[in-house]
Amino acid sequence: MKPYQQIEIVECGEPLLPIPLELFAVESPHPYQKLGATYGERSPYHLRQRVLTNLLQAQAQLQLRYPGWRIQIFDAYRPIAVQQFMVDYTFGQVLQAQGLTLAELSAAQRQVIWEQVYQIWAVPSLDPHTPPPHSTGAAVDITLVDTTGKTVNMGSAIDELSARSHPDYFANSTDPAEQQYHSHRQLLWEVMGSAGFQRHPGEWWHFSFGDQMWVWLTNQENPDNSAVARYGWVESPSD
Repeated sequence: MKPYQQIEIVECGEPLLPIPLELFAVESPHPYQKLGATYGERSPYHLRQRVLTNLLQAQAQLQLRYPGWRIQIFDAYRPIAVQQFMVDYTFGQVLQAQGLTLAELSAAQRQVIWEQVYQIWAVPSLDPHTPPPHSTGAAVDITLVDTTGKTVNMGSAIDELSARSHPDYFANSTDPAEQQYHSHRQLLWEVMGSAGFQRHPGEWWHFSFGDQMWVWLTNQENPDNSAVARYGWVESPSD
């Protein structure tokens, strides 16, 4: 169990709404659908009502600073089945990268790989007390595009399983290109933070509002805060 999963959830019942994709940049088809993930009847481009409102506010802040720039949505709502698919897919990718096969792994080797996978992927838990953040409709993975529609370079890919995924990885670099990467990550954080989001401590692209991780991070900033999470797991219509 991760620390944020100890936060109590009091589900508010807020609806999961479709994201107006014409207002944002979006990759189509969805990156995980291209890998073979099945979402069923509901598109991955959904968020809870308040989360969507805040995301629109973040984009408005971005465009005050950089007219014509947009938030690009990589992933939003993720059913448990897709969470499981991506966890298994990532495990397989790590095996392939290391030139290993599942049959030859020792128990210790298998554990090491799972620890790598769960650095960026939440356990696909069906326990209502420990939902993966994206399965609540309160988390969104994003980057930025400029006025030409080109994706802004953040220095690493979304979902990259490496130290470069850490938001501050390039913070102390003296290399001009890497300083620019950090500047872009800071811009993303500033516009999202201005709209009430919290950023995942280990992922520059992951932001949430109202879920367990958001409360846990908010409580760390204010130890006197005793808030509870307002968003729990949302069942997929096809589940």
